[in-house]
Amino acid sequence: MTSPAVSIPGYIAGTWDLDPVHSTIGFIARHLMVSKVRGQFTSFEAQIVTAPNPLDSTATATIDLSSVNTGNEMRDNDLRSTNFFDVETHPKMTFVSTGIRQEGENLLVDGELTIRGVTKPVTLAVDVNGFGPDPFGGTRAGFSAIAEIDRTDFGVSFNAPVPGGVMVSERIQIEIEAEAVLRKEE
Repeated sequence: MTSPAVSIPGYIAGTWDLDPVHSTIGFIARHLMVSKVRGQFTSFEAQIVTAPNPLDSTATATIDLSSVNTGNEMRDNDLRSTNFFDVETHPKMTFVSTGIRQEGENLLVDGELTIRGVTKPVTLAVDVNGFGPDPFGGTRAGFSAIAEIDRTDFGVSFNAPVPGGVMVSERIQIEIEAEAVLRKEE
């Protein structure tokens, strides 16, 4: 059963690969409950298949957790350790979309996120930034997405009590800026 169609200006159906040079997959965590620390992953791949009806489109992503970068080597090594991602046992984080829906003006991409071998449903709020030609004879698409997860749902539960709270928030914001390249038909 197909979903009702959505109108997106300049929309192009096809298979797209994320351009890692022009894309970021990042996160924000509260530190000591008084500030926010940002980080990102520098190694990832993703594929988006835009269907003729945008609501029938799909997306998949694989993120190399050892590529985490917060700008602090000690913190990054702690994030790679068994305290957080446990990259020796679980080197990848994955996302597989399960459906797309429209709520008012918003597009929501439902999917399954897997971290540390635990898979949970996650919804990304997505903005379609546009479709257009690039200077190399190809076609590009841009998307922005945000979500919020509870890291303890995925077994990422290490924390330390500090006066007035904890060292790291359980709620983590995910931010994605994606530029994708349309595959050329063979």
